[in-house]
Amino acid sequence: MRWPPNKAWTSASKREGYRHFEVKQFGGKGEERWVELFPVLKKEVCIRVAWSELKTHAKWTSGWLQLPEGQDCSSENSAGQGFL
Repeated sequence: MRWPPNKAWTSASKREGYRHFEVKQFGGKGEERWVELFPVLKKEVCIRVAWSELKTHAKWTSGWLQLPEGQDCSSENSAGQGFL
């Protein structure tokens, strides 16, 4: 996967209650690369993820994926928001 990272990411599981994220900033070199992400629905939250983890398809997918019907993308009720 290329560096710098793509702007949009979908987590395979909820992180801080959310699944769809955007890149805020990134840095590091080699094995020490990291990416800071924020949930699309709550820009005040920020998580830092190792680049090696972000490249793991079982945990993260580049882009925003449509969620299965009936599954929300946040910890709050977001009826009608099947994808972002």
